[in-house]
Amino acid sequence: MVIADEALSRYGFPDGHPFGPDRQAAFLREFRDRGLHRRCINGASRTCTTAELLSFHTQRHVDFVRTRSAEGQGSLDGGDTPAFRCCFEATSRVVGATLNAAQAILHGEAERAFVPIAGLHHATRDSAAGFCIFNDCGVLIEQLRRVANLTRIAYVDIDAHHGDGVFYAFEDDPSVIVVDLHEDGHYLYPGTGGVEETGTHAALGSKLNIPLAPGADDAAFAVAWQQVIPHLERYQPEFIILQCGTDSMGGDPITHLALTEGSHAMAAAQLAALADRLGHGRLLALGGGGYNRGNIARGWCAVAEALLQS
Repeated sequence: MVIADEALSRYGFPDGHPFGPDRQAAFLREFRDRGLHRRCINGASRTCTTAELLSFHTQRHVDFVRTRSAEGQGSLDGGDTPAFRCCFEATSRVVGATLNAAQAILHGEAERAFVPIAGLHHATRDSAAGFCIFNDCGVLIEQLRRVANLTRIAYVDIDAHHGDGVFYAFEDDPSVIVVDLHEDGHYLYPGTGGVEETGTHAALGSKLNIPLAPGADDAAFAVAWQQVIPHLERYQPEFIILQCGTDSMGGDPITHLALTEGSHAMAAAQLAALADRLGHGRLLALGGGGYNRGNIARGWCAVAEALLQS
């Protein structure tokens, strides 16, 4: 299943912002040119409920975004994330699309799913951050625990930026197994995700941060990836989330890694194989970042194709 409808494309910032509203279209052109649209189910987005948002976010943050959305101006985080008119509705649609995709997987309507405009991993429980207004990953994890009663959820992130909004929200939670491969925070926002950050208290050891040096390529990624599957197998997750940002590919305008779409395809294929070995097959891929439109097209299509072939 792929969810990439017109309403979802409205999550994008105006005035030449790197996270513009044309990102989904860049993916869909390549997706259709390859004929991948004929091989998968088209899913629909929806607007999430306030109760769903509040399973992860604070009331203060939800109210703040709603107010700035109506005003259509100002900053949501003091810098990177500007408000635009109806941004509340647009980001609520992203959360709803992610939840719809997960529901389809849980109900057996699809074994795998991909939502390109999703994976907003920087927003914290109480604030927007790094182009991310609401954190659909965090809401999804809370809903999987509270509604689906899952007790072991894996979150794997290969975006160039550390998924700090997810990591720190669940840093002390042993039910959320995190693997995050990203550009070393000494060189890139948000500056977090050191190898020593492995979780706290009862969750110590359940998190795996793998910083990559600037310029790291597919070979370096493959070496780092050798840690991933054994770590996940140790915890036997009941649902796997992959945040597959393409800003980790070479040529992105705001990052410094040098992966190709081959790394994205490998990650998706190996996680799908793991989900099958675990007996449930549940894998949801979320597009995440990526600001080179050619990379978006190739990287996300590589993920979609790997899910279709698995």
